[in-house]
Amino acid sequence: MSYQLRREEVLDGDRLKAMLNESPARAAQAILIAAREGVLDAQALLGQILLDGQGIAQDQPLALRWFEIATQRGHLMARNMLGRCHEHGWGCSADASTAAKHYRAAAEAGLDWAMYNFANLLATGRGVIEDQQQALSLYQRAAELGHAKSMNLLGRYLEEGQVCAPDLSAARDWYRRSAIGGDFRGQFSYAAVLADEGNIEEALIWLRAALVGGNLNFLRVASKALLNATDQQIRALATDYARRHAELEQERLPL
Repeated sequence: MSYQLRREEVLDGDRLKAMLNESPARAAQAILIAAREGVLDAQALLGQILLDGQGIAQDQPLALRWFEIATQRGHLMARNMLGRCHEHGWGCSADASTAAKHYRAAAEAGLDWAMYNFANLLATGRGVIEDQQQALSLYQRAAELGHAKSMNLLGRYLEEGQVCAPDLSAARDWYRRSAIGGDFRGQFSYAAVLADEGNIEEALIWLRAALVGGNLNFLRVASKALLNATDQQIRALATDYARRHAELEQERLPL
């Protein structure tokens, strides 16, 4: 993938990602030029940076519009993000049923993220009739495609035996793969398995990894769960999780 900039400079995807970190405004300009010239991936990426306010003023309605433009041209991740916008009310009124339609279409076309997001709606009955069996099937399909978050949830279904036969060995393996894949919830799940097996040293490694990557809601819930740990070293991490949660809360406050 490459972007033509003022018909002089060619910027590939890796350089563009680096620019978003090093010079967000310059990268945003490059993306905007490419999107206006009809580069499909740039149109989807423009929607993302407008949604995030990365290198450009945040504008959720305009982000939604660019996701719609890219979706009309067949961009699957843009369609997934269109679903996210409708699910959460970013640039539009929240409507889980509309979100489900976009997730379903992208999932049927083979996008792992859309499988995961559609499965989440099915598992909770938001915008669709609750269907745990279909949710499990989608999590499994996404997991087999390498989607780390889906691996963790597949592990949970297998551990609990929810709409499937319990399989603790398979659950452990999916938690392990999720952890290696970088999902902080998968890292926490795998750490719990390791702790139950008495492998405290390795459990602590994964708990510290989850601490670094975890979001606000996860850190809040996990800090409370760690207080009930039987191992003192693991229980002590509850303080670190609570501290990190407070730091992220502080970062959210307006200046």
